[in-house]
Amino acid sequence: MPCILPLKRMPRLIALLGAAALTSRAQEPVAQQNDLQEQLQQLKRQYDTTTRDLEQRIAALEQQIQKQKEAAEKSKEGTVSSVELAAQQAAQKAVLGESDEVGAKFQGQLPSEPTYDLLREADQKIEKLNEQAQSFEFHGYFRSGYGLNGKGGSQVAFQAPGADAKYRLGNEAETYGEFIFVNNWLNAEHNSDKAWMKTEVMIEANTGNYASYANFTGNTGNDQFRLREAFVRAGNILESQPDAKFWAGERYYRRQHIEINDFYPLDMSGYGAGVEDWNLRIGKMSVAFLAGARPDIVTQNGNYAKNNIDVRLYDLKGPFGLYALWFDFANAKGGTTPSGTVIPTANGYAFGLRHQRLEWHGGYHAFSIQYGKGAASNFSTSIDNPDPFIKSSERLLIAEHLLVQPNDRFAIMPIIQRVATKVYDRTANRRRPPILQPPSAAFVHDVRKLVQRLPGPGRWNPIRG
Repeated sequence: MPCILPLKRMPRLIALLGAAALTSRAQEPVAQQNDLQEQLQQLKRQYDTTTRDLEQRIAALEQQIQKQKEAAEKSKEGTVSSVELAAQQAAQKAVLGESDEVGAKFQGQLPSEPTYDLLREADQKIEKLNEQAQSFEFHGYFRSGYGLNGKGGSQVAFQAPGADAKYRLGNEAETYGEFIFVNNWLNAEHNSDKAWMKTEVMIEANTGNYASYANFTGNTGNDQFRLREAFVRAGNILESQPDAKFWAGERYYRRQHIEINDFYPLDMSGYGAGVEDWNLRIGKMSVAFLAGARPDIVTQNGNYAKNNIDVRLYDLKGPFGLYALWFDFANAKGGTTPSGTVIPTANGYAFGLRHQRLEWHGGYHAFSIQYGKGAASNFSTSIDNPDPFIKSSERLLIAEHLLVQPNDRFAIMPIIQRVATKVYDRTANRRRPPILQPPSAAFVHDVRKLVQRLPGPGRWNPIRG
């Protein structure tokens, strides 16, 4: 039979169920609180353990540092006491006239750690050595070789008749070197924001490959040594012109050189002073006073000398590359020699234009044209033989050379050279046809038309080289 509860017991049953539910809900916060307390206790224990470990490590480190200090003090005291002891013993034996080489006996028997003073002194010496290593530079160039001719004699370099230059590769029968010594007196680190100053000396050595020690009668074929450069240069002196460089002395001065046959269209090397790389915004400018003298020609004014004022504008940007302008005024002071020969005073001027394409088919291209008259007609500081017609001498020089390098393994410098000679015969009142030397082809392209008007009535001869 189904069990039917009496209606009277229903309220009691509901009350019991409600009380049980309330009891279970009240126990949940108590359990959560116990968990939090346990986590807090664990964190405290971990903190205590970590703190204890750190304190032990700190104490150990302090003890180690203290021991090191005590050891250093003891070694210092030991070093000083040993030195004083040795000094006292040496003094006593010196007074008593006795000596048994105390230094040799005790050397190496009293080791000691280096003191702070010794370390500082070593650091200073190392720093000075680094400065000296940075301040000194060495540059140079040399070539050497020996060849035989077809008959068993020594090699003779081939040079075209009447030419002042020759091709170089395998055609230089001498040992030649240029050795350059540079010392940086200021700013050896080459900082771009500081002033700098350096000196440069270059020694040239030239031998004829005659003997390892050439000492022949009359100095024939003996070795030659020359001081070709000895000058000082400084830069970054003016805040408005940080690139400007000031120099004074003897130097190679901004030479224009064709390497393949060692030809110099313009060579104003000599003694003097000047400034270069003066920024004009459109380009750069250099101004120099350059001079030279001949000791074999002496007048009442002294050695026969030529003075030059050289002015150049360069790095001028234009169509197809960079352009440069050049002007030179020269004066050669004459006089009377002790034998009574009159040396005329000669003035002269020269100017030129140069064009360069520095990035051209992997190489470069250069073209120049220049004209000179009088004492400046040789485009050099060298002094020609003085004669009555030096004032009227003229020279026109056109030079072109290029380098083609299509890749890293192949390069070519084709050369085409042409020299023309013109002679005007006033006696016959007619111009003779020009004599043209056939062009030659080799490993450089060098188109050159050189014409010089030499002293004399209407005579024209070729420019050599």
